[in-house]
Amino acid sequence: MMVAAIQHDITWEDRDANFAHLDGLIGDAVQQRARLVVLTEMFATGFSMDTERIAEPFDGPSALFLVEQARRRGVWICGSAPEVQPGDSKPSNTLILAAPDGAVTRYRKIHPFSYGGEHEKYAAGTERVTVDVEGVRCSLFVCYDLRFADEFWTVARDTDCYVVVANWPAARREHWRTLLQARAIENQAFVVGANRVGSGGGLDYVGDSAIVLPFGRRLEASEGQSEEILLHDVTADEVTETRSKYPFIADRR
Repeated sequence: MMVAAIQHDITWEDRDANFAHLDGLIGDAVQQRARLVVLTEMFATGFSMDTERIAEPFDGPSALFLVEQARRRGVWICGSAPEVQPGDSKPSNTLILAAPDGAVTRYRKIHPFSYGGEHEKYAAGTERVTVDVEGVRCSLFVCYDLRFADEFWTVARDTDCYVVVANWPAARREHWRTLLQARAIENQAFVVGANRVGSGGGLDYVGDSAIVLPFGRRLEASEGQSEEILLHDVTADEVTETRSKYPFIADRR
């Protein structure tokens, strides 16, 4: 399955501008045979704490955009958005995965970024989510989740590919790069990390999007704050072969 990690800029809290811009990038990825298109965390607004302004219902504009893109282009597509579940007092930072038939799967970020005050504005999720995407078992995570190895270990045996969407700032870029590779090596699975570029909310972002292979080889976006589409063919067979040749997970307790 060809996966595209789209490293893109985000216009701060301007959904319409971001939808218009991303439409072209998604089209470019699909032209390059992508079957799963991965956008970033808070792809339509940036990592904003102004939840009174940006929170959306389940049928809100970000989800509708993803569903429309998936249906029109016949691909899978995901990115996170600030969604309010019925009965909740706060929204969750929710990774929305839209299928070609319009079906939607949601993962609510388990670890809000307390250092940045996210826990004060967003409710934490409680359930890990793994989805079969064209024969590849994809487990969904959002940004700060990457620091918590146990979340990844727990689902490792049922995962071929971890999808991590992020707004990871430039100040801690080496942490992002190192942790993406570590999660792939220790779980012998693909890791697809899509991070934004540009500036927003007083922070700078340099991307460093990557697709890391099950034995740790890293395919990275180019240096610099440029938008880019990173593509690679992700297969369950490569995961099975790596784990069979090096049966490290079997020794995990």
